[in-house]
Amino acid sequence: MIIDTHCHLDDARYNDDLEEVINYARENGVEKFIIPGADPESLERAVEISEQHDAVWFAAGVHPYDSRNYDRAFLEKFTAHPKCVAIGECGLDYFRLPEGETETAAEKKLQKEVFTDQILLAKELKKPLIVHIRDANADSLELLEAYAGEEGGVLHCYNADESLLKLAAKNFYYGIGGVLTFKNARKLVNVYPKIPLERLVIETDAPYLTPHPHRGERNEPAYCTFVAQKMAELSDMPRSRMETLTTHNAERLFGLQ
Repeated sequence: MIIDTHCHLDDARYNDDLEEVINYARENGVEKFIIPGADPESLERAVEISEQHDAVWFAAGVHPYDSRNYDRAFLEKFTAHPKCVAIGECGLDYFRLPEGETETAAEKKLQKEVFTDQILLAKELKKPLIVHIRDANADSLELLEAYAGEEGGVLHCYNADESLLKLAAKNFYYGIGGVLTFKNARKLVNVYPKIPLERLVIETDAPYLTPHPHRGERNEPAYCTFVAQKMAELSDMPRSRMETLTTHNAERLFGLQ
């Protein structure tokens, strides 16, 4: 069995065939799914999907690109739901900063404030974090080391920065997805063996980051199998063992039954 620990099933691109997508995934051995809360406007849809499917859970959070829409009281309406297993997707993303020194500084400050508050919310609720980091490794590491609770979390779409490996000691896991299968993923392929086996989880980030050989198509949870195969090859173990290992890791991190 495989658990897709990060798939945006609430995305509009699944509106017409969500049941088929879930069924196809299960036919391919992907039997549990976590929807990260990235967009406050689609969070209710994520809850609805989780209530309709025993094998689907969700997280409540605000992506750094939506930092201006952050409302802790709004998130807290969802965190007590029995299917809410984490806080996120939250974090820092400096890839598209506004022009101008003052504007850039203001955007970074806002993102850090919103991220810090979500870290503290996760700590208060004793839930793990789902963390998004892009072009912001140093600041993200600093905030997580300073404020994260013992529940830890997962670094979604782990970006191969070796400094972030020290977070394994703080109960953080590393989400591995389709990027590992890309021909230009040399850095991640080289760093991958340094990740402790007990800290690996599988994700797709569907509908984004579709793995080889389906690049250019809409991603979906069934394609976890390509990620599992590549991970197994790099770890020199049978794919079945990698699937079992990552499933146990995900169940432990998110408290799935």
